[in-house]
Amino acid sequence: MKITEHIKQADRTLFSFEILPPLKGDSIDSIYKGIDPLMEFRPSFIDVTYHREDFVEKKRPDGSFMKISTKKRPGTVAICAAVMHKYKIDTVPHIICGGFTKEDTENALIDLHFLGIDNVLALRGDNAKHEQIFNPEDGGNKNSLELIHQIRNMNSGIYLDEELSNANITNFCIGAAAYPEKHHDAPNLKSDLKFLKRKIETGAEFIVTQMFFDNSKYFEFVKNCRENDIHVPIIPGIKPLTTRNQLTVLPKLFHIDIPDQLTDEIEHAKSPEAVRQIGIEWAVQQCKELINAGAPVLHFYTMGRSEATRKICENIF
Repeated sequence: MKITEHIKQADRTLFSFEILPPLKGDSIDSIYKGIDPLMEFRPSFIDVTYHREDFVEKKRPDGSFMKISTKKRPGTVAICAAVMHKYKIDTVPHIICGGFTKEDTENALIDLHFLGIDNVLALRGDNAKHEQIFNPEDGGNKNSLELIHQIRNMNSGIYLDEELSNANITNFCIGAAAYPEKHHDAPNLKSDLKFLKRKIETGAEFIVTQMFFDNSKYFEFVKNCRENDIHVPIIPGIKPLTTRNQLTVLPKLFHIDIPDQLTDEIEHAKSPEAVRQIGIEWAVQQCKELINAGAPVLHFYTMGRSEATRKICENIF
């Protein structure tokens, strides 16, 4: 079922969870252990992230260099298939630009369509670790807008491989990412909203936001979207703070602000367990306020760990 259909048919705020693929060499059981404790809360779908392949140069004995893949996590196609089979639940694979040609993307989408997956989240993805700015793969999509356009073309029966022109037409419900506190590459919020609107006009049908810790940022973002004729569902992303060092790590990685009150409470916490409890309680209050405001879905960034998210869900119901 499409995400938009889940939302349209719901009579309450839905739940969804985002998981990380296991590290290279780990079994699928590591995924199941993160999902099992959350299934009693009846998530409507599960997102599966994708981590791009990076390379390092290794010197050969003759003095030349060769590229060695440093990819540590498997892709999403097989994981989505396994999760769908085990839990009978919709999955939303992340499709990224970085490290993929357009042909690679088309092939991945064909595989997903074959598996009966109805939804994708279209993302530019992160810079390669050795790059200061994002550089697309040769022959790849330059940004999420181009990626959405390619997916929409496939939904219309337009393939890069001309032999597939009469193939089964895909029917993906396309999601896009958004940033209530502005994408770090955007010069300002206004330009960020303009780019988001172009993604919606190109074919994105729902939005998932970056994590935030101040609900007023989300409410203001939704208001700005509606005023700019962006009327698709806007799903808030939630992540509890669970360790003290996240006060500095998360703002650096995700370019977000952490409210003064939450920062002060964590800095004065007496133990790691106290920090964890503060983060959970903060997220519980966030979720209750978002539910009361009519948020369509609460999307939890579990980072492969279910304990804190489970505690939050227990206190919401």
